[in-house]
Order: sequence, then C-alpha cells, then structure tokens
Amino acid sequence: MSVSDPGTAFGRVFHPEADPTPDGRARAAKHIGLPGLPRRRRAGMIALAVALMGGAILGFAYMFQSADHRVPVVMATAEVPAGAVISSNDLGTAQVAAGPGPQLIPAGQLSQVAGHVAATALHPGMLLVPSELTTSLPPGPGQVLVPVPVHPAILPASGLAPGDKVMVVATPGTAGQAGSSGSSPPSLTHQVSGVVEAVNIVPNQDGFDVVDLIVPAPEGTAVAQQASTGQIALLVISRNP
Repeated sequence: MSVSDPGTAFGRVFHPEADPTPDGRARAAKHIGLPGLPRRRRAGMIALAVALMGGAILGFAYMFQSADHRVPVVMATAEVPAGAVISSNDLGTAQVAAGPGPQLIPAGQLSQVAGHVAATALHPGMLLVPSELTTSLPPGPGQVLVPVPVHPAILPASGLAPGDKVMVVATPGTAGQAGSSGSSPPSLTHQVSGVVEAVNIVPNQDGFDVVDLIVPAPEGTAVAQQASTGQIALLVISRNP
C-alpha cells in the first residue's frame, strides 16, 4: 500500500496495492461479479407478472359487474284481490339485482301477464312469480261458489276481504234474534271451511251484505240452504296478507 501527499490540507490519500507473492511479484486483483439473470428468463418473469396483474384486474371487474348487474321484472302497482283478472293498469316494472332466488317474471312478459287471474292477493310493490298467476276463475274443480247474505252487524268490524279463510256455522236464530224451540233443524249440521271470494259491502234492498264463498262442492247445497234461513255465521280463521 503506498501513500502520497499532494501537499494539500485535506490529508493523505491511500492507494491499495496487491500483496506480493512469495517470489516478490505482485498478485493480480481478482474481480468477483454476481451472475446475471439470463435474458430469456427475465422476459418470462415479466410476462408472468403482467399476466397475473391482468387476471386480477379482470377478476375484480367481473365481480363488480356481477354485483351491479340489474334486470327489469314485472311488479304489481295496485291491489288485486285473489281471483280477480289482472289488467295492464295493475302492473309495472322494477329493476332488481340478478342472482339466485325466486324466478321472477321478466319485464318483457308484462303484456302476457295482463289478462291472467291472480291466484293470490297482489299488493303494490310485489314482484310477481309465475305461481301467483292462473288462467281460470274460481271456483276450481271440486269447488262451488255460494253467495251468502249476511247482516252487517254479524260481520267483523274490520270487515272481510277476498282470500280470507272462514268457518261457516249454523246459528240457532237469525241475526239479532234468539233461536226458538220450534225452529226446524238446521240444514248445516257441521262446520264447513270456506274462502272469501268477494264481498259486496253495499247492503241490498233487504239490508244485507253479500259474501261470495268458495266451499267444497259436496257442502255447497247445505251452505246455500242454511244461508237462506239467515241463521248462519262466518268465523274468520285467517286473514289474507
């Protein structure tokens, strides 16, 4: 190692030299370098990184698009009682997120829904499914429709609505009157289940409201005969939502 003094005030400068060999000759300095990455391998790694980044971007884009994908479906915009014919004025469309769940009716079939019969009561904002529609008016097979005149005083204060399930029973007397011992035996000897089809809340000339009931066909005659006597009552079993 040699030392030189350039004569400046900044100090001495050291120049390293190779150590001498036993024969007095200077040993040549060895240069140690790190092996370089082959060019082909470097290009392949870059391509792989680009492919992974592209795949991740596409995956996030697909997830975002799926979460935000909405489709138009048919929606009820008015109250439609069960058994009533659906008109185009009762229908509209709504945008909903696509995904698993009930098979809603596409908006493109709105014109086909009009004219069908509501199998259940429809309410504004209800999204329609095929099971809520039918093509036939009640009564169905094995059923009969019996108009039952009832005095408004024996109806529930909240009234009756289409779709309500009721129990038809015979009473010992007409509405507001006590039964007499000389009354003829009732035609209806047991309770009969029925479903309210329609209600006329405007009393007729005799002061009675008329409730259309759907009852099993074998029970229709007895219900009608009992209704003609006025000795009948309707017990509400469940309400149509």
